[in-house]
Amino acid sequence: MRLRGNRAVFLAALLAAGSLAQAGGSAAVGAAGQEIRATYRVSLSAFTLGELKVAASLNGSAYDMQADGRFSLITGMLYSASGSTTSAGNWSKAGPRPAKFTLRFEDGKKKERRELRFTRGSVADVTIVPRKKKNARTRVPVTKDQLRNVLDPFTAAFLSVWSEAPSGDLKVCERTLPVFDGQQRFDIVLKPKRVESAGKGVDGLSGPVAVCQVKYVPIGGYRPNNKGVKFVSENEDIEVWLVSPPGSAVHLPYKIVMPTAWGTGSVTLTEFAIGTSGARRGD
Repeated sequence: MRLRGNRAVFLAALLAAGSLAQAGGSAAVGAAGQEIRATYRVSLSAFTLGELKVAASLNGSAYDMQADGRFSLITGMLYSASGSTTSAGNWSKAGPRPAKFTLRFEDGKKKERRELRFTRGSVADVTIVPRKKKNARTRVPVTKDQLRNVLDPFTAAFLSVWSEAPSGDLKVCERTLPVFDGQQRFDIVLKPKRVESAGKGVDGLSGPVAVCQVKYVPIGGYRPNNKGVKFVSENEDIEVWLVSPPGSAVHLPYKIVMPTAWGTGSVTLTEFAIGTSGARRGD
């Protein structure tokens, strides 16, 4: 047994969480300097694959983020992978505008590095190592117009919902995110689904949680006959749970649920802290 498309596990931890929304009240975001740290458990069916650790530093209109993840199944015998990603940019009145995005991923057989650079909200340069073979005949092309006013996966995942709406308000689900990951251009569409309770699983987080239905809409850079693309785009059961910490305008992904060919996958918040951004990461 081998999980195909191992890189997708790391990206899914970002992109499923990236079923968020465009920024609201962005002028106040990070004005005094703020840092958010979060740890997510990534699971598949009854198995825990690993953790994704995220740190986001917010200063004025600028943001700088990094995340690291390690994943394995049955002590690495069936599946083992690791990855890291960074994103930096600024806020405008329309929401976050990334300037640079990087992704590094490695499993037992493959390594990959991606770097995206943006200018005024549009993709200016893409680097992928090793270089992908061009399959113009099999992939839907990505046009220049489709690369304007887009987000990288990391920015979409963790810095897109800033709103004064209280935790559990389903209005935060009424959003569409345009995303480009260096190869595929797609939209993540959110719709209100229901309200759940956060319970007491994470210190400092309790009360109602907005549960949004997530739809993946492929735009370009994908193979129309790809079974994975077809499975995800037709899936009606992908969810993201959004929770707002007390005293904060950020709505964090609390839980993501995504059915897969191998069982139900989930990304669940297990730890989080919010404070000033002056502390060094790793302290």
